[in-house]
Amino acid sequence: LQKLVNETFQKLWFTPTPHNDKEAMTRKILNITDVVAACRDTGYDWFEQLLQNLLKSEEDASYKPVKKACTQLVDNLVEHILKYEESLSDSDNKGVNSGRLVACITTLFLFSKIRPQLMVKHAMTMQPYLTTKCSTQNDFMVICNVAKILELVVPLMEHPSETFLATIEEDLMKLIIKYGMTVVQHCVSCLGAVVNKVTQNYKFVWACFNRYYGALSKLKSQHQEDPNSTILTANKPALLRSLFTVGALCRHFDFDQEDFKGNSKVNIKDKVLELLMYFTKHSDEEVQTKAIIGLGFAFIQHPSLMFEQEVKTLYNSILSDKNCSVNLKIQVLKNLQTYLQEEDTRMQQADRDWKKVAKQEDLKEMGDISSGMSSSIMQLYLKQVLEAFFHTQSSVRHFALNVIALTLNQGLIHPVQCVPYLIAMGTDPEPSMRNKADQQLVEIDKKYAGFIHMKAVAGMKMSYQVQQAINTCPKDPVRGFRHDESSSALCSHLYSMIRGNRQHRRAFLISLLNLFDDTAKTEVNMLLYIADNLACFPYQTQEEPLFIMHHIDITLSVSGSNLLQSFKESMVKEKKKERKPSSDEETESDSNSGSESESEEEASKPRRLRKRVDSDSDSDEENDINAVMKCLPENSAPLIEFANVSQGILLLLMLKQHLKNLCGFSDSKIQKYSPSESAKVYDKAINRKTGVHFHPKQTLDFLRSDMANSKITEEVKRSIVKQYLDFKLLMEHLDPDEEEEDGEVSASTNARNKAITSLLGGGSPKNNAAETEDDESDGEDRGGGTSGVRRR
Repeated sequence: LQKLVNETFQKLWFTPTPHNDKEAMTRKILNITDVVAACRDTGYDWFEQLLQNLLKSEEDASYKPVKKACTQLVDNLVEHILKYEESLSDSDNKGVNSGRLVACITTLFLFSKIRPQLMVKHAMTMQPYLTTKCSTQNDFMVICNVAKILELVVPLMEHPSETFLATIEEDLMKLIIKYGMTVVQHCVSCLGAVVNKVTQNYKFVWACFNRYYGALSKLKSQHQEDPNSTILTANKPALLRSLFTVGALCRHFDFDQEDFKGNSKVNIKDKVLELLMYFTKHSDEEVQTKAIIGLGFAFIQHPSLMFEQEVKTLYNSILSDKNCSVNLKIQVLKNLQTYLQEEDTRMQQADRDWKKVAKQEDLKEMGDISSGMSSSIMQLYLKQVLEAFFHTQSSVRHFALNVIALTLNQGLIHPVQCVPYLIAMGTDPEPSMRNKADQQLVEIDKKYAGFIHMKAVAGMKMSYQVQQAINTCPKDPVRGFRHDESSSALCSHLYSMIRGNRQHRRAFLISLLNLFDDTAKTEVNMLLYIADNLACFPYQTQEEPLFIMHHIDITLSVSGSNLLQSFKESMVKEKKKERKPSSDEETESDSNSGSESESEEEASKPRRLRKRVDSDSDSDEENDINAVMKCLPENSAPLIEFANVSQGILLLLMLKQHLKNLCGFSDSKIQKYSPSESAKVYDKAINRKTGVHFHPKQTLDFLRSDMANSKITEEVKRSIVKQYLDFKLLMEHLDPDEEEEDGEVSASTNARNKAITSLLGGGSPKNNAAETEDDESDGEDRGGGTSGVRRR
């Protein structure tokens, strides 16, 4: 695909045009600049990559058409710029041409970035654009792009004239003093290249630095004398500019060199750190932000300052403090991001330089100290950056993810510690962030097999915490699927990464189902979130949902029994404790314990001798409810405990019914399934039914009504008792097997279905539909419930 794109663009744009065909050249230039203008917001990486690939492909060739075409394009772009410049005086077309001018200069910058040599002969033509009068956004873009071009090109010029260089320095200095942050940043960067690499005019820069540094020192001492003084408020613009400019100058110049400070013994970097740190504690947030920006710049020149205790305290407290301003959080993350980007650029440059001399050098002598430095720095702040994922504001999460991606790409930390956080970020509402997090996981999985599986469950739990943090309406329970047409699971990408390996997939699914166990004590909303995911995962073969249903049955038989047992115990215990009641009450409670023991006796009989459930009328059910109601303890804690713990089992029941409906499985099919059978048996694709949605009404009502913390009314007690009796009935008829007489099965199955329908709020009309017909894709005999007698 990439080859095809490269060839197409080579034909369209990077094939030399005959010299006399002016029209074709103009058309080509308009095409390219239009595309560049259209990509203003999405970025120009694609253009740089394309140019790089094309130029690289002909490096060793004797005939270099792309290089020739690029030279033509650059020369003609410069001509066009001059043309637009003339026509800008024509007021009618001013807007159009000013946009065209920006697009042309941006395109020239992109060429300069990949092949600065192409622009060397045009540097003097570009310099006057530094004096553009700025009134519109486009004017500022012209200045910034020209500064970026000169920064790349001037160091490559052979013997540039003194006047030309002096003019550039003065133009840049005027811009630094006059305009805002973006201009200052690019102009200081350009000045850095010109002074450090060409003119060595250090005194000129030192004077500028002292101007701003002096202003800051003065403002600091005035503020120390009287923090409430109005002087600082009056001079706020000057203070903000000084903080920013001092930082920007420190980023590009090392003022501790003798060339700047002469033989003075003062340590400039420590003085700057102290000054900027002072203003990070200021009461005005804008001043704090600018001071942090300044610090970020200074750390690029002197990364070791990030190990200072006060810097660690500042960064970590801003990142981890829940109440800290979003702007400050973002700024700290941006500082780390810029530092890593600079490091990356520096290392790539070092890599290119190394390749040039690799043949003569000895590898042992090459110790790259800086990557060790950036690794130590990132390990210092990693925990807090990762914790920033749990933030309501998407911009904070966005910058945290950028920092983590850069850290992983540069191999500065062990990737396993980031896996759960990346899984969590893969559930972000914003597609661009999801894709970026998922991409990082894919990269990790390629290099280190098994890392994703190892942290999958931790990642699921963490994704729930991220969703909780993002949830803007705390009354609504957090759900585990996306509310789109397909209702896809939030963690579907994680599942699709794990599902390929049968062993990993099964271990992952069992770990998730174990969370529903009554002993796991998982909070109800998290269980709902996990059940949502399990209901909506992108299953592909029949084995996957069948395996889940098989394990749901096992969990139900164990947890369900425990649940009923603890409920019974709470009733009996209370009664034993009671002192002898009056004679009326006594007879009543005797009859209750009678009914209780009767029902236990009933349950212990073989099934075929049991009372027919079908013959139970509603009045019997009412009597049962009343009987249990009378046994309830005074303290309603066991009731609430039962309601709480039973949610996990309810969700599993609901999940099983949902998967059964979704895939059209019959009971006998589920009953026959054995996990130990060969994978091929259940390798058939799933026929998904449409319009089957997972809606666990009971659990949603439980969470919305906040039952765990609300007062228990008689009505709520009755509903919990009814739930208990339904559970009891379900547990008695859990296995639809071991019966041989025709007709027996249906009674047991009916009892089970009745209990399930009742437990799930009667909202499952389809639940019984799947009982009679097996999935069309099965090539099996359609059997009744007896055909698969399985031991559980």
